[in-house]
Amino acid sequence: MSKSLKTLFQVVGAVVGLLLLVAIVLPLFLDLNAYKPRVESAASEAFGMEVRIAGDLGIGLFPGLRVTLEDVRIRNRGTELLKAEKVGIGLDMLALFNKRVRIRTVVLGRPTLSIERDRNGRFNFEKSEQAPQPLPRLTLSRVSFSDGTLSYVDRQSGRNIEAAGCGLDAHRLQISDSGRPGILRNLDIAAEIVCGTVRTREHVASDLNVTVDGQNGVFDLKPFTMRVYDGQGTGSVRADLTDAVPRYHVSYTLSQFRVDAFLKTLSPRHVPEGSMDLSANLSMQGNTVQDMRPTLQGQVTLRGKNLILNGRDLDQVFDRFESSQTFNLVDAGAFFFAGPVGLAVTKGYNFASILQDSEGRSEIRTLVSDWKVERGVARSQDVAMATNQNRVALRGGLDFVNERFDDVTVALIDDKGCIRVKQTIHGAFKKPVVEKPSTLKALSGPVVKLFKQVGRLFPGGECEVFYAGSVASPK
Repeated sequence: MSKSLKTLFQVVGAVVGLLLLVAIVLPLFLDLNAYKPRVESAASEAFGMEVRIAGDLGIGLFPGLRVTLEDVRIRNRGTELLKAEKVGIGLDMLALFNKRVRIRTVVLGRPTLSIERDRNGRFNFEKSEQAPQPLPRLTLSRVSFSDGTLSYVDRQSGRNIEAAGCGLDAHRLQISDSGRPGILRNLDIAAEIVCGTVRTREHVASDLNVTVDGQNGVFDLKPFTMRVYDGQGTGSVRADLTDAVPRYHVSYTLSQFRVDAFLKTLSPRHVPEGSMDLSANLSMQGNTVQDMRPTLQGQVTLRGKNLILNGRDLDQVFDRFESSQTFNLVDAGAFFFAGPVGLAVTKGYNFASILQDSEGRSEIRTLVSDWKVERGVARSQDVAMATNQNRVALRGGLDFVNERFDDVTVALIDDKGCIRVKQTIHGAFKKPVVEKPSTLKALSGPVVKLFKQVGRLFPGGECEVFYAGSVASPK
């Protein structure tokens, strides 16, 4: 080893040893907690929020100069926005020699982030009106946390979301001082977010994984993956916040989700068994859910094969229906509504009644539910299902703006797609009007069977085709 290289190693070793000595001795002679009020005051003034440090302050030199804060809480607009068991702040040592404080990294230990939107539409992370200064310009090379909890509460709609077991790794985070109102319009971020579970009032998802890339008020969440009802979901979300009215675009596919897991909230006794595929491509704009509904447009599709319905033999019911009419045909349409409406239509009408019987078994060989959404109204495009012996089709619209059924008709159809029996539903989701069934063949059961047999022998009769979609007639 050359003499110069040996000297260099000696110098480096001496510096490292000195830093170790300072790291050990400095806390013994310096009462950092005496500086807590000044740190709290400076942070509160800089961010326009109330910052409190309930625990101790500490300092370390490895792997770089860092300050640790224990039990940190941030409040804004009368709510607790953030609390963390520990916060590690990495500082730029060279900047300190120039009498400047430059934060390089922030690491949070077991944080809880609680975002709220009040009844006036303002978020609790927005700067209070009393805060006189704009948000400080901030550039961080890394922000991270693990084992965190995230919650969102919307006081306007009553909706809430809670995520647990969450982690964040942001390798780019910058808050500019462009003067644009709102922190999100001044945020530049590139990050990965993972969460073990995500819960709403009715639904549970797991294994959430999101990549976020946002700048100048436009944020892309892509890819966006999670498991829902034992199915794998993947998609993307774009949020454009550059204008006064935010614009959103959502593209999402949920493959092979269990329909029994989805519908068990309706009827824990008997639910259909099998897997389905759901896809949605929707755009909307607005500051609230109410504002977004009239702007909603796009496509929603629900597909399934070989679904098993325990508790009722639909073919037997349909065979008797034309004569007895003791079964609401609209009940069969409950399967179609699962895609575009979800549980919304169950507010006033018990679509789960088809699941309440305890005898019989049905196989739904094919189910297709394609909808086009324009100005907040979903119009049926190809909506039908086939059992072993029958086909049921649906036509009409679902008005989300006014929360009404727009002349929805469910029909039992023949091989040509013509109506054998039909039933309509209209009015408000919360209190719909279900008309009595009407049939074009007001005949007794045995005569109906004879008529069907004659029809097969002598085809070619004219009728108004109700359905001409992709679901084929049972063979």
